[in-house]
Amino acid sequence: MEKNIPSISESEWEIMNVLWDKAPQTANDIILSLQESTDWKPKTIRTLLDRLVQKDVVGVNKNLRVYTFSPLYTREKYQRAETESFIKRIYGGALKSMLVQFIQEDTLSEDDINELRSTLNKKPKKQ
Repeated sequence: MEKNIPSISESEWEIMNVLWDKAPQTANDIILSLQESTDWKPKTIRTLLDRLVQKDVVGVNKNLRVYTFSPLYTREKYQRAETESFIKRIYGGALKSMLVQFIQEDTLSEDDINELRSTLNKKPKKQ
């Protein structure tokens, strides 16, 4: 993972997604949001939120009557870190091997292939 980014569990990702969509939020806001999509009890959600605060992934504003919580890292930073970790674990750090495998799968549409080509063409060449 990218340096200095604490790892988070799948359940903690759920909390982070709620905060990345809208922050700051109170614990009750987060609980209400997650109870729509999960069967988690409020106590479970509070425990996960506390863990994220302890890991310094979520910050707490204690200046208001009700504490509010905000992410300390962007979703993009976490996605990049998770991607790097995945490539390292599964493909020995070889991004090319992963890309070749995905490209060889039949699941890519013509639009997907054209978008990949366009992205590769825009990428500056290494000196």
